[in-house]
Amino acid sequence: MDKIKAIENEQLRANPLELNIGDTVRVHVKIKEGNRERIQVFEGTIIKRQRGGSNETFTVRRVAYGTGVERTFLVNSPKVEKVEIVRHGKVRRAKLYYLRDRVGKATKVKEDITVRNNEENA
Repeated sequence: MDKIKAIENEQLRANPLELNIGDTVRVHVKIKEGNRERIQVFEGTIIKRQRGGSNETFTVRRVAYGTGVERTFLVNSPKVEKVEIVRHGKVRRAKLYYLRDRVGKATKVKEDITVRNNEENA
Protein backbone atom coordinates (compact mmCIF):
# COMPACT_ATOMS: atom_id res chain seq x y z
CA MET A 1 0.00 0.00 0.00
CA ASP A 2 2.88 2.39 0.71
CA LYS A 3 4.17 1.91 -2.84
CA ILE A 4 0.85 3.05 -4.27
CA LYS A 5 0.86 6.15 -2.04
CA ALA A 6 4.42 6.93 -3.11
CA ILE A 7 3.51 6.74 -6.80
CA GLU A 8 0.41 8.91 -6.26
CA ASN A 9 2.44 11.53 -4.37
CA GLU A 10 4.84 11.82 -7.33
CA GLN A 11 1.88 12.71 -9.57
CA LEU A 12 0.64 15.56 -7.35
CA ARG A 13 0.93 19.15 -8.51
CA ALA A 14 3.90 21.04 -7.06
CA ASN A 15 1.85 24.15 -6.25
CA PRO A 16 -1.71 23.15 -5.21
CA LEU A 17 -4.58 25.13 -6.67
CA GLU A 18 -6.53 27.44 -4.34
CA LEU A 19 -9.99 26.78 -5.76
CA ASN A 20 -13.30 27.31 -3.99
CA ILE A 21 -16.88 26.58 -4.91
CA GLY A 22 -18.53 29.55 -6.66
CA ASP A 23 -15.29 30.98 -8.03
CA THR A 24 -15.28 32.04 -11.66
CA VAL A 25 -12.18 30.57 -13.24
CA ARG A 26 -10.36 30.42 -16.56
CA VAL A 27 -8.95 26.93 -17.14
CA HIS A 28 -6.19 26.63 -19.75
CA VAL A 29 -6.32 23.10 -21.19
CA LYS A 30 -3.95 21.44 -23.65
CA ILE A 31 -5.85 20.11 -26.68
CA LYS A 32 -4.20 17.73 -29.14
CA GLU A 33 -5.35 18.09 -32.74
CA GLY A 34 -3.64 15.68 -35.07
CA ASN A 35 0.09 16.11 -34.57
CA ARG A 36 0.05 19.54 -32.91
CA GLU A 37 -0.99 20.84 -29.50
CA ARG A 38 -2.71 24.06 -28.58
CA ILE A 39 -4.17 25.62 -25.45
CA GLN A 40 -7.91 26.17 -25.15
CA VAL A 41 -9.47 28.35 -22.45
CA PHE A 42 -12.65 27.26 -20.67
CA GLU A 43 -14.20 29.94 -18.44
CA GLY A 44 -17.03 29.35 -16.01
CA THR A 45 -18.16 28.88 -12.41
CA ILE A 46 -16.95 26.04 -10.22
CA ILE A 47 -20.06 24.12 -9.16
CA LYS A 48 -18.43 21.05 -7.64
CA ARG A 49 -15.14 19.93 -6.16
CA GLN A 50 -14.38 16.34 -5.25
CA ARG A 51 -11.38 15.78 -3.06
CA GLY A 52 -9.47 12.54 -3.23
CA GLY A 53 -5.73 12.97 -3.21
CA SER A 54 -4.34 12.44 -6.69
CA ASN A 55 -7.85 11.89 -8.11
CA GLU A 56 -9.15 15.30 -7.04
CA THR A 57 -11.50 16.91 -9.57
CA PHE A 58 -13.47 20.12 -10.05
CA THR A 59 -16.40 20.80 -12.36
CA VAL A 60 -16.78 24.10 -14.21
CA ARG A 61 -20.09 25.23 -15.73
CA ARG A 62 -20.72 27.89 -18.31
CA VAL A 63 -23.51 28.80 -20.70
CA ALA A 64 -22.42 28.84 -24.33
CA TYR A 65 -24.91 29.94 -27.01
CA GLY A 66 -27.85 29.36 -24.67
CA THR A 67 -26.76 25.83 -23.74
CA GLY A 68 -25.23 24.88 -20.40
CA VAL A 69 -21.86 23.17 -20.70
CA GLU A 70 -20.14 21.42 -17.80
CA ARG A 71 -16.63 20.11 -17.87
CA THR A 72 -14.78 18.15 -15.21
CA PHE A 73 -11.04 18.58 -14.79
CA LEU A 74 -8.49 16.61 -12.81
CA VAL A 75 -6.57 18.97 -10.53
CA ASN A 76 -3.29 17.07 -10.97
CA SER A 77 -3.65 16.43 -14.70
CA PRO A 78 -0.76 17.46 -16.96
CA LYS A 79 -3.36 18.60 -19.52
CA VAL A 80 -4.46 21.44 -17.22
CA GLU A 81 -1.85 24.08 -17.98
CA LYS A 82 -3.03 26.69 -15.47
CA VAL A 83 -6.14 27.93 -13.69
CA GLU A 84 -6.77 31.67 -13.35
CA ILE A 85 -9.27 32.89 -10.77
CA VAL A 86 -11.30 35.68 -12.35
CA ARG A 87 -13.45 36.41 -9.30
CA HIS A 88 -14.32 34.82 -5.97
CA GLY A 89 -17.92 33.79 -5.38
CA LYS A 90 -19.85 34.15 -2.14
CA VAL A 91 -21.78 30.92 -1.64
CA ARG A 92 -23.27 28.97 1.26
CA ARG A 93 -23.32 25.51 -0.29
CA ALA A 94 -20.74 22.85 -1.06
CA LYS A 95 -22.30 21.92 -4.43
CA LEU A 96 -24.02 24.42 -6.71
CA TYR A 97 -26.22 22.02 -8.67
CA TYR A 98 -29.14 24.44 -8.41
CA LEU A 99 -27.45 26.61 -11.05
CA ARG A 100 -28.39 23.97 -13.65
CA ASP A 101 -32.05 24.99 -13.37
CA ARG A 102 -31.38 28.73 -13.55
CA VAL A 103 -31.48 30.81 -16.73
CA GLY A 104 -29.99 34.20 -17.56
CA LYS A 105 -29.00 36.56 -14.77
CA ALA A 106 -30.23 34.10 -12.14
CA THR A 107 -27.12 31.98 -12.81
CA LYS A 108 -24.84 34.69 -11.43
CA VAL A 109 -23.08 34.15 -8.12
CA LYS A 110 -22.46 37.15 -5.86
CA GLU A 111 -18.85 38.27 -5.62
CA ASP A 112 -17.04 37.86 -2.30
CA ILE A 113 -15.41 41.27 -1.91
CA THR A 114 -13.75 40.39 1.40
CA VAL A 115 -11.35 38.04 -0.40
CA ARG A 116 -10.57 40.69 -3.02
CA ASN A 117 -9.89 43.33 -0.33
CA ASN A 118 -7.53 40.94 1.48
CA GLU A 119 -5.61 40.30 -1.75
CA GLU A 120 -5.24 44.04 -2.41
CA ASN A 121 -3.93 44.66 1.12
CA ALA A 122 -1.40 41.84 0.96
